[in-house]
Amino acid sequence: MATSKSFGLSAWVLCVLSFVSCTWAFYIPGYSVTRYNDNDPIPLLVNKIFSDYTQLQYAYFDLPFVCPPSGKTHGGSPFGSGQSISLNLGEVLRGDRIMTSDFELTMGNDVECQALCTREVSRSNVKWARNLIKENYVIEWIVDNLPGATSFVTVDRSRKYYASGFKLGYRDISPATGQSRYFINNHFTIVIRWRAAPEGGKVINGFEVYPKSVTAAGRKEGSCPADVHAEREGLGLYIAPDESKLKEKYAGLSYIPHDDDEDDGATLKIPYTYSVYFREEPKVEWANRWDLYFTNQEEGSMTHWLAIVNSLIISTVLGVTVFVIWSRTVQGDIKGRGDGAMDDRKVKGQSRRKRSGDKKNEGLLDNADVENDADMSSDDEPLEDTSGWKLLHGDVFRVPEYSGLLAPLVGSGMQLLFMATGLLSLSCLGVLNPSFRGGFVSVGMGLFVFAGLFSGYFSGRLYKTFGGTTWRKNTLITALLFPGLSFLLVLILNLFVWAQASSTAIPFSTLIGLLLLWLLIQVPLVYLGSWAGYVRAKPWEHPLKTNAIARQIPPQPWYLISPAGPILTGLVPFAVLFIELLFVFKNLWQDKSGYYYVFGFLSVVSAVLIVTVIEVTVIATYSQLCSENYHWWWQSFLTGGSSAFWIFAYCIWYYMFKLHVTGFVSTLLFFSYSFLACTVYFLLTGTVGFLAAYAFVRRVYSAIKVD
Repeated sequence: MATSKSFGLSAWVLCVLSFVSCTWAFYIPGYSVTRYNDNDPIPLLVNKIFSDYTQLQYAYFDLPFVCPPSGKTHGGSPFGSGQSISLNLGEVLRGDRIMTSDFELTMGNDVECQALCTREVSRSNVKWARNLIKENYVIEWIVDNLPGATSFVTVDRSRKYYASGFKLGYRDISPATGQSRYFINNHFTIVIRWRAAPEGGKVINGFEVYPKSVTAAGRKEGSCPADVHAEREGLGLYIAPDESKLKEKYAGLSYIPHDDDEDDGATLKIPYTYSVYFREEPKVEWANRWDLYFTNQEEGSMTHWLAIVNSLIISTVLGVTVFVIWSRTVQGDIKGRGDGAMDDRKVKGQSRRKRSGDKKNEGLLDNADVENDADMSSDDEPLEDTSGWKLLHGDVFRVPEYSGLLAPLVGSGMQLLFMATGLLSLSCLGVLNPSFRGGFVSVGMGLFVFAGLFSGYFSGRLYKTFGGTTWRKNTLITALLFPGLSFLLVLILNLFVWAQASSTAIPFSTLIGLLLLWLLIQVPLVYLGSWAGYVRAKPWEHPLKTNAIARQIPPQPWYLISPAGPILTGLVPFAVLFIELLFVFKNLWQDKSGYYYVFGFLSVVSAVLIVTVIEVTVIATYSQLCSENYHWWWQSFLTGGSSAFWIFAYCIWYYMFKLHVTGFVSTLLFFSYSFLACTVYFLLTGTVGFLAAYAFVRRVYSAIKVD
């Protein structure tokens, strides 16, 4: 016992440390304010480039055509440029690679033009830059925890809003040849919006970047052009071929190809410059500075409300159906019996009396309790005076097949349900917000690890209810099943992303950290919860005992013997979630520069979704029992999670008709992440459906008296 207590204490300490490590960057807008005085240095951090057309991201300083860090210190900072900033787990997993830069910003001091560097780029790197521009990559910089933004105005020019990031370059069509030309943005006009703080000093409430392509002609080496803001020709990403070398290489050929993949020593010089302007913006409060990133999403509020109304209508209709089933059908059947006797011998006697014309109600058999399974009659005859669901009183709680797998799946679903509830609650309270960069993933990981206690407890107790004996084996399956499959999938995907030298790849050290977090913290917590659920807690008691011999199931309707039944029932929860999925998918896959913030709407829709899953599963379970089919355990789990099938089908449709994803690796990432998300959804809603059906069956059959 002492060993168990010390083990449990150690597991709790490790859990708390894990959770604290994941949430150290706790941040609520309005409390962690950074104030600057005039002439104070403002660090500008560079992060990465990303695109809405691909899932591959790249660290900014990994690009061979931008200015590399010089290593010099700026503004009294002890760190030189190129120094990596400490990131939380969520930032690493989302592909952030934040580093200090050589940009010099001083509060209140405008800079007309400042040269940064001149970078010589090889032919192959020029080609890569063209490909990145073709795929609409944008750059992300950070000042005072705000991402550098491209500024837009609404159609009626009444409001301004931001889109995170700014373009790496642009493409146009040559009027002479009709071919595409690519230009790289090599001058950046940085605008810092500020307002006076009541406590003194100035706070930053806006960070805008206006990129521009400026030709290298007409300027001295390492200097700015004469008038950087005048209309000038852009810097094209093109290196003229060396005709003499090509003729020598392809001597004797009538056609001489221009090979951009082979470096012949030719380079393109790209001069980088920047300007800095500070402008007062008194209309925007510091605590509301992120609102500008959301203004363009406000037009969808009406659609969100329509989604909620649609969800409520569907849930209400199903709720009325469940109410009718319970109040009229189930209770009516029970009360209609008058005596509630369910003994097979009694029923057979009643059937014989009916056939002889004696319709008088007979009394109950005295003290004919259902004893052990050996005392139960195995000779079932058709019950002429009872409903179909009451005929299953001796089989409805029969242990299902593969119960050793069902218990771990339910445990994993409870773990995910706790995590999702915690994330939505913290998001609605404002704890998880865009200013807490990577916080959603970090806190989600912490909640998932902590919820290993719930996973082990529910899995262990359900396993004990099923009569299992090897509870340690069940614990091991619960602890390794879903996390193990997820980790294996991420590891395989990482091999493809590593080959692309993308920052989307999870660093090896982070993978080792995740592995240790799983094996050294989550697995012990699952063990502790399973020990409490199997050893310390009692199994869930059933109101009826089970016959020794299973009842023969009559021929079933097609929807109960084919996968089409649960799949069709999944359409109803999918209809509840469909409209909100439009916003979630647009934010995740199409507008990765934006931020999903309407967690209040999502929470309401999620709550209605859970209620709908419960209602659908109860109706489906009752229909199955009325067909004298007692295999409801797995059927309820599949029915509850069946809408995951439609969500994945929606992912396929979205990929084909809404996205412009290019490349095999990006496509692989899209479908792999979609499959993983649908698996999480399936386990979560499947568990909700199973528990709802379990509670419904226990409640229904507890109202029956068996003689």
